[in-house]
Amino acid sequence: MEHRVGITDTTLRDAHQSLWATRMRTSEMLPVADRLDKIGYHSLEVWGGSTFDVCLRYLNEDPWERLRQLKKNIKKTPLQLMLRGQSLVGYQQYPDDVVEAFITKAVENGISIFRFYDALNDIRNLDTAIHSTKKAGAHVQAAMVYTVSPIHTIQHYVDLALQLAEMGADSICIKDTAGLLAPYQAYELVRTLKKNIDLPVQLHCHYIGGLAVGTYLKAAEAGVDVIDTATVPLAFGPSQPPVETVVRALQGSPYDTKLDIHRLFEIAEYFEKIRRENGYKRGVTRINDMRVFDHQVPGGTISNLVTQLEEQKALYRLGEVLEEIPRVREDLGYPPLVTPTSQIVGTQAVLNVLTGERYKLVPGEVRDYIQGYYGKPPAPINKEIARKVLGDREPITCRPADLLEPRMEKLRNEMIDLVTGEEDIISYALFPQVARRFFEMRRNGRYKPELPLKNEKPAIQEKIALPPPKQNSAQAEKSTQTAAVPAMPAEREVVRKTSEREVDDMNISDVKDLIKFIDETDITEVSLESTGVKLAIRKGHVYAAEPAMLPSRTQSPPALPEKHEPAAAPVEASKEKDAGLTPVPAPMVGMFYRSPAPEAAPFVRIGDRIKKGQTLCIIEAMKLMNEIKSEVDGEVMDIKVENGHPVEYGQTLFLVKE
Repeated sequence: MEHRVGITDTTLRDAHQSLWATRMRTSEMLPVADRLDKIGYHSLEVWGGSTFDVCLRYLNEDPWERLRQLKKNIKKTPLQLMLRGQSLVGYQQYPDDVVEAFITKAVENGISIFRFYDALNDIRNLDTAIHSTKKAGAHVQAAMVYTVSPIHTIQHYVDLALQLAEMGADSICIKDTAGLLAPYQAYELVRTLKKNIDLPVQLHCHYIGGLAVGTYLKAAEAGVDVIDTATVPLAFGPSQPPVETVVRALQGSPYDTKLDIHRLFEIAEYFEKIRRENGYKRGVTRINDMRVFDHQVPGGTISNLVTQLEEQKALYRLGEVLEEIPRVREDLGYPPLVTPTSQIVGTQAVLNVLTGERYKLVPGEVRDYIQGYYGKPPAPINKEIARKVLGDREPITCRPADLLEPRMEKLRNEMIDLVTGEEDIISYALFPQVARRFFEMRRNGRYKPELPLKNEKPAIQEKIALPPPKQNSAQAEKSTQTAAVPAMPAEREVVRKTSEREVDDMNISDVKDLIKFIDETDITEVSLESTGVKLAIRKGHVYAAEPAMLPSRTQSPPALPEKHEPAAAPVEASKEKDAGLTPVPAPMVGMFYRSPAPEAAPFVRIGDRIKKGQTLCIIEAMKLMNEIKSEVDGEVMDIKVENGHPVEYGQTLFLVKE
């Protein structure tokens, strides 16, 4: 019996997110949009994921305008997006009114199919998104994140799919981000789902370890309705399998896609030209990628781990980190490794390896995860680990978004001077600092898309303001006291500027040099974005405005060196021990801040009595704010680092007399 398999093309979203760091511009998409529309795809995935963030942050493009332009040029094929459930296109959970507003406007601007997933497969985090989409009249595709663990059996996924169908899903997607789904397991899973659920089933696999083409063929035999592919210049590696290969493999079978392979190659030639012009490399599979079958870490996350370890001068320990990740994952209840849980588990594994003690250093995001702010894990969290991390904090059991206050009405009043419509309000709700910068550029007539970034790090973008109105001494003292917080509130008043000038010729690679540069000039404020964190630097202090959360690097990590030098050991400890003082060393390379949160003031000062386990400071590293706690009771005798300054591994931060 003939069962034609539909194809969703991911070239304009997931494929270039996986291989090109989401850097394809709208102007590079529009010339080929009409040809994509005529192929006969089931749908085109063109929006969601990191595309929204990157448009605003790096390409100086309005993501809403991209969607409108694509819809104008793609008239027949449904447009599809991918959302992270209650987190939408961001990295935190948003209030229900933000979710509802986003989905309503996405439908109005051209999206027909919404694919939702939750990193923990906690369906409570999909509830508002599903109901909002149904209300807006669009197609709900509920995705189940596929992973391998003692919990994630075929029956587990069948039960999950039944719940999603009951919530109103119009189709079910198996989302295999890590490329773990093997062909015969795919056959059994798809066949069982089709027997138990009267809904279309779509399969989304990343190539990574090389299983995906075989997995698609067996899934087709089992009755899968739609599969995801990309044009060959943006296929393989951490991306999807190439459409050309899949179409040829199914040609002449009962599952023939009926797509014209010659027209597909014409489109491939277009994207190959774009690839060469921008210097992008092809997707490849390396040994560390193949090891995904053991550690289950997606290829893009491995690239981020490599970056983290390089920053810590500890790349040679990548093997240890990949061995530690499955242990951390088991401790945390076997979460599937997908944004943001892949970053949470991966970073904790890095810290466990670097500090030499498991969970000695725990980022706030990991603590929030254990406390329940991301949702309910598939399995119970290790009780001893939870007790060690949470202390006297109580876990939450409600849906995390129930704790969030409505936000849209407040933002409408707050942004009235910069926004041009409801879409702008939504952009601001998702990425406050990034959106505000974009809106200001647009208002000041400096809104134009930049050239695409290739394989280099994003260029620093700086705005320098003339000095704000003078303060009296009381105001200045208050400013100094509050300036050391590491997070800049979204509602912080924008510095009023009478004049602005761009600085395009600065080549400052070190934040410390930049601070010195500011101090030696009459410049009052510089805002810039580095690869790990967005900074706003003023005379005398540094704010860490928000983690950049960059998309995956374009390539898999390099091979590990055969020989390596061990990481540098602390050099000051013995001298300070001899003086009867206990040094508190930096366990990592990063940026030093005196307090982990604005509400934690007053800061630790010289002469303060401290308790064992008390937070002394934070070090911003690896996109997370890492609290550094005292290991002794005692008195702070000296603080060796200035607030907002970078520190090296082993550098003494505090001297404590026990």
